[in-house]
Amino acid sequence: MSFENLNLHPLILKAVHEAGYSTPTPIQEQAIPELISGTDIIASAQTGTGKTAAFMLPALHHLTAPSKTNGRGPRILVLTPTRELADQVSDAAKKYGKYTPRTKVISILGGMPYPLQNKLLSQPVDILVATPGRLIDHIQRGRVDFSRLQTLILDEADRMLDMGFLPDIKQIASCLPQGRQTVLFSATLDPAIEKVAAQLLNTPKRIQIADRQTKLDHIEQRLHYVDDLTHKNKLLNHVLRDAGLKQAIVFTATKRNADLIADNLYADGHTAAALHGDMNQRERNRTLTKLRKGDLRILVATDVAARGIDISDITHVINFDLPKFAEDYVHRIGRTGRAGATGIAVSFASSKDSIHLKRIERYTGHSIASHIIPGLEPRSKVSRHNDGNKKNSAPGHRKGKQLFNAPDKRRNINPHFARRPSKTARSAATGTI
Repeated sequence: MSFENLNLHPLILKAVHEAGYSTPTPIQEQAIPELISGTDIIASAQTGTGKTAAFMLPALHHLTAPSKTNGRGPRILVLTPTRELADQVSDAAKKYGKYTPRTKVISILGGMPYPLQNKLLSQPVDILVATPGRLIDHIQRGRVDFSRLQTLILDEADRMLDMGFLPDIKQIASCLPQGRQTVLFSATLDPAIEKVAAQLLNTPKRIQIADRQTKLDHIEQRLHYVDDLTHKNKLLNHVLRDAGLKQAIVFTATKRNADLIADNLYADGHTAAALHGDMNQRERNRTLTKLRKGDLRILVATDVAARGIDISDITHVINFDLPKFAEDYVHRIGRTGRAGATGIAVSFASSKDSIHLKRIERYTGHSIASHIIPGLEPRSKVSRHNDGNKKNSAPGHRKGKQLFNAPDKRRNINPHFARRPSKTARSAATGTI
């Protein structure tokens, strides 16, 4: 099938072909016709499968016809959990809508100056991309006119729920026209997502493309057991000097560690920089621009970057610290192997991380192969069945020896796995939005 078979407007097809695309992905092939027809959909698709175009191309198609309602407010509203993902969606809307009229796109995000946002909202707009919290601020101040809104799109809905945005989403939805089209995209379709869909969508069409097991087939997963922080840093340095590494993202548990590791890598001669929630929007944009241009080889990030970065040259993802939740592992390593390419995901783990590795493997359906680098072997053999009890711990984990990254006491963030906390705690642990 080609994009011509999807009945998209010719000016949109022109932009799609100019971007180098000729064949739609499975999620695009199934979702675009339904969305053009005006149907509500709930769709499950992993990152890297073309889901942004799956909802943005039909949204742009609707904009080619004049609005039936007079006004200056948006006709399409896209809610995303993070600023990075919002920027990605905005860029896609501008790229695919470059030849079509009525495609004024603006972003309303946390970290942006209010005067600038007020100015943007005072002008005619067709597509509004926003993070929920900041949009609520403007709604409460009466700065957003939703009288001609046609479509609400919830991107990465599972992540928004994890971050505690459900009350904001419900409040925003209550301000929108009843006859709107509502689209929900999520990496997983668990009971919580199904409940939200039942509340916000009208007899939706369900589309489920591929499970998480299929998504990981083209990503080589490697596991390295570590004795202590020094050992971990030596392994990181070895991996980063791989001749096949073009660009890499190194994930850490805390913002403080992201800064420290990035500084150390830069001092060692790597082109590296940090990305986390304590940086202002200008700093984050500048860092991501360098990464996209190839001026930055290594990005050291917290999970704020786990979704929304779509850069084809990222060949490696390195979990310097394992993620707090098993599903975040999938989103992290999904930053490599984009658009059908292959990638490599490397994870470092201590003996006490064994139970968390089992959670990841159970969640993904994949067993992560353990690798040993000659000269950098762990001092003791680690059993994958070790439950982290004291008697099974590797040398160097005795009380009084702080060999691994300490928790960030300012925010009470534990860098290791934990039982899933409340939504409020999850929101705080994820980073500023």
